[in-house]
Amino acid sequence: VQLQAFGGGLVQPGGSLRLSCAASGLTLQHYAIGWFRQAPGEEREWVSCLSIDSNTFYADSVKGRFTISRDNAKNTLYLQMNSLKPEDTAVYSCAAARLDVCRVDFSDYDYWGRGTQVTVSS
Repeated sequence: VQLQAFGGGLVQPGGSLRLSCAASGLTLQHYAIGWFRQAPGEEREWVSCLSIDSNTFYADSVKGRFTISRDNAKNTLYLQMNSLKPEDTAVYSCAAARLDVCRVDFSDYDYWGRGTQVTVSS
């Protein structure tokens, strides 16, 4: 099983990025899948989750700016990030949980991908 996040980079405040998480060895539509982020010196923070029945959930800090989605044909998870702020700067990782519903605790997730750095700065 492998999850690989990519698509990060340097963007100015107010800009947009789309992160992708490609999966191999598991079928994402059979898992609750989520995005987490971790800034230097900070705890890992739950960002968003997509349940098996395609319900979406977001942390208050990103609600209205970020959109999580899944392409079943490509077995890939996405995170569209708009109106980015400097406080969104972090390493973003994707994760999959053998659950029907979403969880915000990272310990509930079974598989993790290597993260991608997002830096929001002018």
